Amino acid sequence: MKAVVFERFGEAPRIQTVPDPKPAADGVVIKVEATGLCRSDWHGWMGHDDGITLPHVPGHELAGIVVAVGKRVTRWKAGERVTVPFCVGCGRCFECNSGNHQVCEHQTQPFVTSFRAIVDQGRVTPGEWVAVHGCGGVGLSAIMIASSMGANVIAIDLTDEKLDFARKIGAVATINASTTPNVVKAIKQITNGGAHMSMDALGHPTTSFNSIANLRRRGRHVQVGLMLGEHARPQVPMDKVIAFELEILGSHGMQAHRYPAMMEMIRTGKLKPELLVGKKISLDEAPAALVAMGGFEGIGIGVVTKF
Repeated sequence: MKAVVFERFGEAPRIQTVPDPKPAADGVVIKVEATGLCRSDWHGWMGHDDGITLPHVPGHELAGIVVAVGKRVTRWKAGERVTVPFCVGCGRCFECNSGNHQVCEHQTQPFVTSFRAIVDQGRVTPGEWVAVHGCGGVGLSAIMIASSMGANVIAIDLTDEKLDFARKIGAVATINASTTPNVVKAIKQITNGGAHMSMDALGHPTTSFNSIANLRRRGRHVQVGLMLGEHARPQVPMDKVIAFELEILGSHGMQAHRYPAMMEMIRTGKLKPELLVGKKISLDEAPAALVAMGGFEGIGIGVVTKF
């Protein structure tokens, strides 16, 4: 089969022919019909994730069809349409047995979502103010989900083009951080005191700091954007965390057993992820698109649909 492969961190990926996979006894083989381009793929290519073994085939936001099953698999069969959670737990450890597969010590990682960050970790309720810092794929998904739950969402980004799109999918207010002298002050003015819940969807010291600092008393910050490499130890306004009794929460993918709730919202039309697709590209175009992700260009999510 053809795949995007990089053999060294930071060097241009190439399209290569790799051996066709065979299912393990308790696994399946999925024919990928579409896969999103994610910034975590870019982090992997840059070498920020020390869990990657070279050579590496990126691409973890996948959807496809089961084409082969292992001899011990009983719940899945060839021809079924599937996707895969970002955090695939081992199913045997304490965390998995308690329903927290997203923090399994032995996990593998092929898919990501904002649903857990907004619904489970952020605990967003109707009427609350929610600030989303960064309008890439994760941020736009968060805006759509929070809006569908009745929250008032403020989108923060560096370009008017992305912010205009954020309004189309549910944001009630936008802030261009490149032209706004004090983002935190602007959010507090819009919300009359600060956001109830705020999310850093980018993963940068500035957006992480602002997301915490823009909260009202007893507000909730959720960190979704990856903080890797030189950004792994960002500054935190701990004085505000203590004085305002703020919550700082991480969000790491979502358990498979929470997918039905999200799928039901899609089925009923409350969530429309198809609106987030910025462009469809071929596998041959994917290496260049992956390298370009460091520049934060384009609106919405790029999806590989031609193989």
